[in-house]
Amino acid sequence: MEQKKRRPWRRWVVLVLLIFGFWMGRNFNPVMPEITVAPEKLIEEPIIENFLGTGPLYLVNTLPTLVVTLALILVMSYFTNRSLKKSQRTDLVPQGIGNAMEAILEMLYNLTEGSAGTKWVKTIFPWFATILVYVLFANLLKLLPGFETIGVLHHATGEGYQTVPLSGNWYLYVAGEGEYVLAPFFRGVSVDLNFTLALALISVLMTQVIGVRAQGGAYWSKFFNTRRMFKVPFFGAMDFLVGLLEIISELSKILSFAFRLFGNMFAGIVLVAVVVGLIGGISIIPAMLMLFELFVGLIQAFVFGMLTMVFMAQATQGHGEEHAEAH
Repeated sequence: MEQKKRRPWRRWVVLVLLIFGFWMGRNFNPVMPEITVAPEKLIEEPIIENFLGTGPLYLVNTLPTLVVTLALILVMSYFTNRSLKKSQRTDLVPQGIGNAMEAILEMLYNLTEGSAGTKWVKTIFPWFATILVYVLFANLLKLLPGFETIGVLHHATGEGYQTVPLSGNWYLYVAGEGEYVLAPFFRGVSVDLNFTLALALISVLMTQVIGVRAQGGAYWSKFFNTRRMFKVPFFGAMDFLVGLLEIISELSKILSFAFRLFGNMFAGIVLVAVVVGLIGGISIIPAMLMLFELFVGLIQAFVFGMLTMVFMAQATQGHGEEHAEAH
């Protein structure tokens, strides 16, 4: 049988894109992004003067990203549900997005069942899968073209860049001393500490709720263990001190969750900006770093979800004397 001749046209496409990127980098000096920990304001005036008694609420560029993330998840859920219902009416074989999502969720379900057991898998799995999928979308959405590159211009309080008129109120943001800074319409929501802290609070709070559902009031003896305080004073005092350490450990999970995700995703922005500033027009290196960010986004979403699932599974298990008495 005669084999078809391979025509590696994809290599030529990549080569042409690399040459084009090199030419663009040499002729149009890229603007260095403004590295800020806090999200940028899209408008200077607050949208709510006093939000829940905490002060003014501004429209920052992570809020539109949050809306887009939710919209994409809803769209994906709609088409997944549509695909699965179609397969039920025909040959019971899911295809397309329904097949992909069924395989992914089945893998996550089996992973949860292996850690939490059959009794609590249906309670823990929704939290584990929701957090993992949501964080994954939030991490990968910032890699799309247009994120952190298209936005509104504000007058700079310090150093700024130049603008070149394009059409109407549209301007090209170019390198060179000027009076403007760019506030992008979209910024990765995982690079907002408010988002990661909110997820961390949800994760830790629901871990305590599941622990109480599984063990009842005995769950709190993990933190306030006074059972042997009067029977064996020395060891009872040690148990009580260990319980206080458990409280510190639970509170530290909030900081660990929030800053791990925020720190890793924010480091990606800084790394790309530094490398672009060092190498200028060589476009292949930033492209490789974006692939590295893709990998980090996948890993961080999986780590956040897995830790949540493991802590919830541990909360359903008895500890110390209670676990021994149960057996």
